[in-house]
Amino acid sequence: MAEAHRRAPGVGALVTGASSGIGFEIAACLAERGHNVMIVSEDETRLRAAAEALQTRFPDQHIIPIRADLSHQDGPQALYDAVVQSGQDIGILVNNAGVGVWGPFADHTNLKKELAMIQLNATSAVQLTKKFLPRMLEQKSGRLLFTASVASLTPIPLATVYGATKAFLYSFAEGLREELKGTGVTVTALLPGATATNWFDRAGAGATKTAQGSLADPHEVAEAGVEAMMRGDDHVVTPFKDRVQAVLSKFMSPPAQAQQSRLD
Repeated sequence: MAEAHRRAPGVGALVTGASSGIGFEIAACLAERGHNVMIVSEDETRLRAAAEALQTRFPDQHIIPIRADLSHQDGPQALYDAVVQSGQDIGILVNNAGVGVWGPFADHTNLKKELAMIQLNATSAVQLTKKFLPRMLEQKSGRLLFTASVASLTPIPLATVYGATKAFLYSFAEGLREELKGTGVTVTALLPGATATNWFDRAGAGATKTAQGSLADPHEVAEAGVEAMMRGDDHVVTPFKDRVQAVLSKFMSPPAQAQQSRLD
């Protein structure tokens, strides 16, 4: 069950997957800009530690931890109910929560984990957006940020289902953005490259060349995403080297893209 911990007035931000990595840094960027922030994670211990760290850094803001497991179908509804109970009005929704599953699809990866990943990475974002968007439209103001990935731009062999969830999320964000033109609600997709978070270890990809290579700083990724969201940009690819690669990949065939993007 999700649990609200303290009440906060005014318009605030909700960030899923915020106990560490990019999500934590997005929450910090928003608190630094004067927003009350509700942070969400399924891990109670890490969630409370993250909330305490943010509250210490930003004592003038309300930092509200809510435990919710968005990898289960009823998780988004439980989270929404907890937000309503808290009395916090959400003007910024950051659908950031996500995990990966690595390995050959046919004979290595676990179907149960992959289905839970689809629910967490993609389905929960649709559910939460469906819940929180009507209030934003009623107020004619709101910002939606979706953490997709450069993996949404090309096939990712050995992280095949993960890449598909991110492609879905990016497509959803871009389509929704067009639908919401003129409403006062903006939609932005954040497409980070490989970043120094616990994603690789959780996915079982810690020994891959990508994991051992040069990784982006999560704070810089978060800053780029929040700044793009505040400007109302449609998307941002970060860091710069991945922006260049994203442009070059447009001139490659899908099989060539897949060969280049293979997560060995």
